Amino acid sequence: MKKMIGLAVLVSAIGFAQDRQRERQPRGSQPQVGGGYVPAHGPAPSRDQTPTQNRNAARVEQNGRAENRSLQDKLGHPEAPHVHARNDQWIGHNSGRNDARYQVEQPWSRGRFTGGFGREHVFVLSGGNRERFWFNDVYWSVASYDYYIVADWNWSGDRMVIYEDPDHEGWYLAYNPRFGTYAHVEYQGR
Repeated sequence: MKKMIGLAVLVSAIGFAQDRQRERQPRGSQPQVGGGYVPAHGPAPSRDQTPTQNRNAARVEQNGRAENRSLQDKLGHPEAPHVHARNDQWIGHNSGRNDARYQVEQPWSRGRFTGGFGREHVFVLSGGNRERFWFNDVYWSVASYDYYIVADWNWSGDRMVIYEDPDHEGWYLAYNPRFGTYAHVEYQGR
């Protein structure tokens, strides 16, 4: 009996050691972007720069249409703003506070979202579209310049994580773990 208990303890110890070893290994088996990964934190505030200084930002043409440049920084990454799973690097969120595309006349006019931010608060989309979507009876809209980003999102089932936008007053960032992409969204209230 003592031998069986000793063997069970040894097997448990080996299993624990293997789990700890896996935690330390790089995430090579996980996708580089998306695949269900949720970043630990939102983007850092960018240095104040104008949109023309940012080579990767979508720029506004003279007729007002957004010309979306690719943000595909590596082969296999999306051509949209995304987060690297290996190091939580937010690609495409460096257009600066002066980015005219995300200027809001009356920031927070419908209040502020208080439902929780970051990886501890994963929501499931319940319906809608890019103009108006919801989860948990909370309503949102996607910034018109970011419509191309959300074209393939499932408005009735994708998971969604909300982060505060450190640069654009009145906006939040909605991150989709399935694709690893994110878009600027405005809180519309309950």
